[in-house]
Amino acid sequence: MSMRCVNVPCPGCGCVCDDVSLAFDKGKLVAFEPRCELGERWFRTHSQDGHSIAAIDGQPASMSAALDRAASLLSQADYPLIYGLSRSATPGQRAAVALAERLGAAIDTTASLCHGPSIMALQEVGEVTCTLGEIRNRADLIIFWGCHPAVSHPRHAERYSVFPQGRHTPSGRTDRTIVMVGEAGQVEQWRLDADGAKPDFVLPIDSTQNYETLSTLRVMLRGETVTGASPELQRLLDCMCRCKYGVIFFGLGITETSMWDGRPHQPTGHVNVAALLQLVADLNAVTRFTARRMRMQGDVSGADNVLCWQTGYPFGVDMSRGYPRYNPGEFTANELLAEQNTDACLLVGAETVPYFSAPARRHLESIPTIVLDYPGAVLDFTPSVQFTTGVYGIHAAGTAYRMDNVPVSLQAPLANNAPTDELVLNELLNRCPMELTRGNGHSQADTP
Repeated sequence: MSMRCVNVPCPGCGCVCDDVSLAFDKGKLVAFEPRCELGERWFRTHSQDGHSIAAIDGQPASMSAALDRAASLLSQADYPLIYGLSRSATPGQRAAVALAERLGAAIDTTASLCHGPSIMALQEVGEVTCTLGEIRNRADLIIFWGCHPAVSHPRHAERYSVFPQGRHTPSGRTDRTIVMVGEAGQVEQWRLDADGAKPDFVLPIDSTQNYETLSTLRVMLRGETVTGASPELQRLLDCMCRCKYGVIFFGLGITETSMWDGRPHQPTGHVNVAALLQLVADLNAVTRFTARRMRMQGDVSGADNVLCWQTGYPFGVDMSRGYPRYNPGEFTANELLAEQNTDACLLVGAETVPYFSAPARRHLESIPTIVLDYPGAVLDFTPSVQFTTGVYGIHAAGTAYRMDNVPVSLQAPLANNAPTDELVLNELLNRCPMELTRGNGHSQADTP
């Protein structure tokens, strides 16, 4: 049986493009439009049928038995961790927060491995920002700093930042100046889309010079002379001051996090982002300027939003005392695992586990682990309990948040008998006794 669906939102990356056309034949994806390798791979991988809905220690099991086993492991744990959520949607994320509160657990999102430093920076200095629609219609200067949009967000240039015709940019690309700032050794990646479109000019800087470069631009913006400033840096500042509306899209190259690039974690990434946000604020004395994070995962923005309006904090939240506490570097997943401060882990999506540190992964493999993940997910460890869940945006409707925090309603073009994250998490909640809500967590902050 063939079926065609139009205007389908795609959670394959943070753009959540909502103009996708899909064709299925006997449940398999046979056509994807418009061209986007990342989105097509996401739908092709996750639209396939899963094998076992539930498994215990790698062996197929009934749903009821797996739920009982998972609930038992979580109830017996002194300080469990719930982590992931960027492959979920608002209903599943809300259920995860409710379960964390019941268990007195820590709950963290994949933001702690990617744009966590950005969130910390905007909490400290604020953020001048906007929607992608505003950028499409108004921005005549686009700066990509520390990111490769053609790789991470293949249709970003086409839909929002470079080529689209907007109300105040009627000629599209010719009305815009495009700049890319990043490591000199990655020149071959300096392209805007899959067709290899190039920026107007590039500013190569060493990966350790982000803060110095941003601080120099702030000094030059005040009219002070900076000895040794390059002509390219002066050209960039001139573009910033002359534009009518500018935006800086910044990625993990400035946050210096370990996710995706294989580099060791640098705890000063939030200082770099704070310098960028302060530069953007200063530029608003001259012209209109904004900044936007290039969020990676499909609904990591949604996970941050749900945690914010449920607990008051976006990631790295501890519920062990019966109320939420926030402390990145202590209650975030990699650190809790590396310091062996958690004795059970529930992963709602395990796609970022390979980016944990070696000590964190060793401890994860030594404790009871429950995994909720999509059909086609590949794990390099055997969890204590595993659930194959339906995919929001393919098998289940829900709400995802675009990288600019705009909510998008997801469709369910394919039927599937797999339960959703929301259903599994609520079943676990019902199986965990109410008296578990107590201050039972052991963290560094509790140590005398």
